[in-house]
Amino acid sequence: MSLIKEKIYEVYMMPGMAANPLIFERIILPDNFKINYLEWLMPLDNEKLDDYIFRFSKSIVGENIVLIGVSFGGIIVQEIAKIKPVHKIIIISSVKTSKELPILMQLGKNIGAYRFFPVNWLQNFESLAQFVFGPSIKKKIELYRKYLSVRDKKYLRWSINKITGWNNEKYPDNLIHIHGTHDLVFPSIYIKDAIFIKKATHAMILVNAKWFNDNLPDLICKN
Repeated sequence: MSLIKEKIYEVYMMPGMAANPLIFERIILPDNFKINYLEWLMPLDNEKLDDYIFRFSKSIVGENIVLIGVSFGGIIVQEIAKIKPVHKIIIISSVKTSKELPILMQLGKNIGAYRFFPVNWLQNFESLAQFVFGPSIKKKIELYRKYLSVRDKKYLRWSINKITGWNNEKYPDNLIHIHGTHDLVFPSIYIKDAIFIKKATHAMILVNAKWFNDNLPDLICKN
């Protein structure tokens, strides 16, 4: 525990697509981990991912910065870390490279399939919740309503475009990937070099919060 108490860490938490910071409400860290909750900015017309990241990065300040991102938020924090020096990057229920995307997403990228994605379908809450958290939440869908408040049509289309079109082949040594074996959004069969949590789903940041509370401090401090 001595290592954990030596430094003050600025911890920035980025939710997944359509989600707000309430998805982190069950995460409790020691006092020397100063938690900063990030929220989605609305993309500008035809905004490139690099330009969006530059705008977003202005809110990331401090020393011993730790970026934690869930799902699409994991992609965002990886891109931020390319232009901001950080102590640690932790992605949860996400992907490190474009090769870890499901095959259909990889194929869709080549033909620009995002343009034909039925975004109107996602504006239905039940459809959006299952798309974001996975079909396993179907029986408890109303419990997830408060977490998914970012439902702007333009934002959803932009997000799907940037997920399917993401090109990333390498990841840094200070990145830690935590993934559920039962994740149906980003199936674990495509994921390499991760800490796998047995039977955890795409909603693991909520369902498996105790595991994160027990393990995140050591993972952050570990060199």
